[in-house]
Amino acid sequence: MFGYTEEQIAQFGLTFGVGAFMLYMAFIIWQLARESKAGRFGTFVLFLALGFGLVGFAAKSVIKFFIDG
Repeated sequence: MFGYTEEQIAQFGLTFGVGAFMLYMAFIIWQLARESKAGRFGTFVLFLALGFGLVGFAAKSVIKFFIDG
């Protein structure tokens, strides 16, 4: 489609689609902290606990990049 292979389209979607989804998840965590009036420490705890999975997913991609070379 438009001169791109299926693999190139899938890689683009995975890179930018998942990146956009991760930014949206960070927005949701911030919105949750704001609506619950969590304060600074509560917001930190929310980002630490709920954002830990996002960091793990990003770290997996970085580690895979360095291992594959």
